[in-house]
Amino acid sequence: MNTQKAAAAALVAALGVATLAACGTDDVRDAAGKTDRPMPKTVTLVSHDSFNASKEVLADFTRQTGLTVKVLKSGDAGEAVNKEILTKGSPQGDVFFGVDNTLLSRALDNGIFVPYEAHGLDRVPAALQLDKEHRVTPIDSGDICVNYDKQYFADKKLAPPQSFDDLAKPAYKNLLVTENPERSSPGLGFLLGTAAKYGDAGWQDYWKKLKANGVKTVDSWELAYNQEFSGSAGGKKAKGDRPLVVSYASSPPVEVLYAEPQPKVAPTGVSTGTCFRQTEFAGLLNGAKNPEGGKKLIDFLLSKKFQDDMPLQMFVNPVTNDATLPELFTKHGVVIDKPETMEPKKIAENRDQWIQQWTSLVLK
Repeated sequence: MNTQKAAAAALVAALGVATLAACGTDDVRDAAGKTDRPMPKTVTLVSHDSFNASKEVLADFTRQTGLTVKVLKSGDAGEAVNKEILTKGSPQGDVFFGVDNTLLSRALDNGIFVPYEAHGLDRVPAALQLDKEHRVTPIDSGDICVNYDKQYFADKKLAPPQSFDDLAKPAYKNLLVTENPERSSPGLGFLLGTAAKYGDAGWQDYWKKLKANGVKTVDSWELAYNQEFSGSAGGKKAKGDRPLVVSYASSPPVEVLYAEPQPKVAPTGVSTGTCFRQTEFAGLLNGAKNPEGGKKLIDFLLSKKFQDDMPLQMFVNPVTNDATLPELFTKHGVVIDKPETMEPKKIAENRDQWIQQWTSLVLK
């Protein structure tokens, strides 16, 4: 989103998450009344820090299944995926949410998921179903894009940048903050967007220009958006001084929804020529203690109730064709008609090498 992100896209991490937890088990007894095995009362969802869902929606899952959802947050998407790889076969939970198309091959190659074809998958476009073995299920999509602080550019009488090329121009020197692609999915998406735009031979030269133009790098979306970016509510409180940030096309509605009073126009905008398309997935973890509960949870993530709830909880786009977008989301979000994209195979073949090259270019 995101973190998404839009996925932000994962975008309300600083505001907290609705997490329901339960303890204990019910014994399953045979006809003689002897204990057979414990029946779990809880299903654990492991996610990146930007997962959010309304209490009402999670309570509905409990009413349907008798299971309570426990949410375990594990950092930004890259960090969360790496933790699951390290604990493969003995995972922290039952379902993982938040691996996206930029990190998908790493997760699949390390075998952290087991196949499960979710109910409701027929309502998801085939183009988003990137794993034919159904080890992961598409849950949301969004566009990683540079956001800008409208007030800053109005005060400076400077047009906001609208393209990758613009970001390297002297007029925007020392204005952009982005995330480390080794740790952050928005940061990785932005790197892949530049690779898609400029090609294998050109993206490194582009990043040399960005570095010379004063790009700042931090470890996570939360730091970039809520601390460094001058246009967000959190950034204003933290006295952030960067009016450009790598975030999501759906980030502007956040700044409207949580403002008091709500402005008629979002205070942030989107540089529409800087976007990369992201899809997030959920998967049943290999070694899950409650695999049946995990399957039910994945089904629920594709339900209309969850998909309709998701836009104003995580500020990402639902993937099912029957989902309804809220007016605030459609009014203040931005639709990206031609985002940069990349085939999963190419990402898999180049991602780690590109991250290493990026690190040498930008951080050293």
